[in-house]
Amino acid sequence: MRRFAMKALFTALNLNRVERTRIDWDRTAIVASTAVTLGLVALYIWGKTTARW
Repeated sequence: MRRFAMKALFTALNLNRVERTRIDWDRTAIVASTAVTLGLVALYIWGKTTARW
C-alpha cells in the first residue's frame, strides 16, 4: 500500500511540472477517476461501519 501511495503522489506531482505546457488528459482522467473511486469506497466503508446503510 505504501508503494501505491508513493506512485500516486509522484504522479500528482508530475502533473504540475513547469516544462510541460500541454495538459496530459489521459493522466488527468486516470488520477481523477482513481480519486473518485477511492472516495466512493471510503464512503461505502464509512456507511457500513456507522450502520447507515
